[in-house]
Amino acid sequence: MSDRSIETPDWSTIPAPDDDGAAGHLEGMAIASVLLAATDGTTTDLSLLPGRTVVFAYPRTGLPGVPNPEGWELIPGARGCTPQTCAFRDHFAEIKALGVQQIFGLSTQDTGYQRELAERLQLPFPILSDADLKLTTAMRLPVFQTHGMTLMKRITLVIDYGLIGKVFYPVFPPDQNAAVVVAWLEPGK
Repeated sequence: MSDRSIETPDWSTIPAPDDDGAAGHLEGMAIASVLLAATDGTTTDLSLLPGRTVVFAYPRTGLPGVPNPEGWELIPGARGCTPQTCAFRDHFAEIKALGVQQIFGLSTQDTGYQRELAERLQLPFPILSDADLKLTTAMRLPVFQTHGMTLMKRITLVIDYGLIGKVFYPVFPPDQNAAVVVAWLEPGK
């Protein structure tokens, strides 16, 4: 049986990210046409998707029993990828009912690594891989480097027919991101 629950940390003990302005250019932009591998075995070009799409990007997910890189807890906004992903899983039906056609997670990890997470958490949506950083570079998405890895800073995009209509950045605490997106999607917003 897969573990669908996770332990949520005390967010007050973890450094929160600052709004460094790194996402200020994104709202209103057309999403770049880049093919991204997905955990369901397909490839997706976010620029070609009809309707409304929500993409939540996160730095990296860990593997059960494998420690995070040294100092991970001290990087503002780094911790919380699994709680964020679980929150989108738990709000999936509600988000879809509010008119979102597609929901994706996104990281710079490879699809094989991401597939473990998707299966373990029983995700109803695929995780997209930008392991070659093509989308990240084309869109100038916010990133940071640690331990030889280039990782995305946590950001959520609402894309309407290929145009970014709303950007949530910085995202903290991560496990509240899905609820904030739901509140924004509700009628009258």
